[in-house]
Amino acid sequence: MKAVEAYGLGELAAGDLSVFGRDPWWLVVVKAVFCFAFVMLTVLFSIVWERKVVAWMQLRIGPNRHGPWGMLQSLADGIKLMLKEDVIVKRADKAVYLLAPVVAAVPAFMAIAVIPFGPAGNEISIFGHRTTMQLTDLPIGVLYILATASVGIYGIVLAGWSSGSTYPLLGGLRSCAQMISYEIAMGVSFAAVFLYSGSMSTSAIVEAQHDRWYVLLLPVSFLVYIVAMVGETNRAPFDLPESEGDLVGGFNTEYSSIKFAMFMLAEYVNMVTVSAVAVTLFLGGWRAPYPVSAFWEGANHGWWPLLWFVIKLQLLLFFFIWLRGTLPRLRYDQFMKLGWKVLIPVSMVWLMLVASVRALRNENYDFQQIVLYVGGAVVAVLLLSFVADIFRKGERGQGDGEAAPEREFDPAGGGFPVPPLPGQTLPPVPRRRPRRDGSLIVSGGPDTVRDGKEG
Repeated sequence: MKAVEAYGLGELAAGDLSVFGRDPWWLVVVKAVFCFAFVMLTVLFSIVWERKVVAWMQLRIGPNRHGPWGMLQSLADGIKLMLKEDVIVKRADKAVYLLAPVVAAVPAFMAIAVIPFGPAGNEISIFGHRTTMQLTDLPIGVLYILATASVGIYGIVLAGWSSGSTYPLLGGLRSCAQMISYEIAMGVSFAAVFLYSGSMSTSAIVEAQHDRWYVLLLPVSFLVYIVAMVGETNRAPFDLPESEGDLVGGFNTEYSSIKFAMFMLAEYVNMVTVSAVAVTLFLGGWRAPYPVSAFWEGANHGWWPLLWFVIKLQLLLFFFIWLRGTLPRLRYDQFMKLGWKVLIPVSMVWLMLVASVRALRNENYDFQQIVLYVGGAVVAVLLLSFVADIFRKGERGQGDGEAAPEREFDPAGGGFPVPPLPGQTLPPVPRRRPRRDGSLIVSGGPDTVRDGKEG
């Protein structure tokens, strides 16, 4: 492949997708193979890098036997998994059991099709044909990414259900609830980007960041997306669907050999995909960072944009590894509370503020007036919430003077053990004392020894 720098074409106008769809079929195949190879090589490197970085954080050596500096460790792991015995449990729904790993892995690769590796307006030459550094683009490219990411969850749910075992089923249900919770916050964080860029096309969103990256203009959306992407990929500290400590491996408990490897592959490919989306929407995509782009005119031409994209991508993958080596796993109630009570309300309020600012700017208000109006609205909301908290505390204080009647607690309500509801208390647990013959008796019962006498 030969790169040709094209400086005279200019940058792609927002929403102009006319440069796509003109490649011959063999060039489309070459670009598709490149995208697949790029993702696979990134995954192989990320597995080794994760083990190396976590070992460095824990003062260990890490893999150092397979290849130079242990760089072929992930390849050796893949070969080992393919050569292991392939077991299919007797009670499994065989067709769904075999289909689930494929459903989990294939959609993870599909999102990379609309990720731009370079500017669409500055084409490169491959075997004499001018083409863009992007497989294709769509007017609703970001929605296409969300759709493909949503399909992958079916693989995990079907894997948990088809195994015919309790623990995989619990892991699959956890994953389903987790994806629903965090995809809402992720979608709302994307909406702020759509408002500023005026497009859902990935190439147009990158072109709209030529002056300033959206991580600076939309910091709250970026932070919400960062948290949501960790939850979306089932990575620590949000790896509740697997949760090895209490689910014995989660949804993939009954899988082995190449099918288990496909689930692990899907997890790492999803890491690459969500990191690529973060780079595209918030970190300027293929654009060179400020000091480089300011002093070097050719930084965003030719094959150089691919280098900047890869560097940003690897920094986000390092962030995934850093979280895994730093934070403990959350409880499931904490995890769901973070998604429904923190991320979604914050992203909704932030979207309203962003929409208000855009509306005011469209009406030709200057920046000081926008800050005044938006700041006044935020102060008013905070003041109202403060007053509401005062009244709520006053009502709570009045209610504390009256003893709330305790309701009778049935520990086996409905035929299953249940925790106490608000206002109910657990009955005291009887203490047990050993008999003289070694058996246990309930303290306070008719056989209790009191004052040296048997009562």
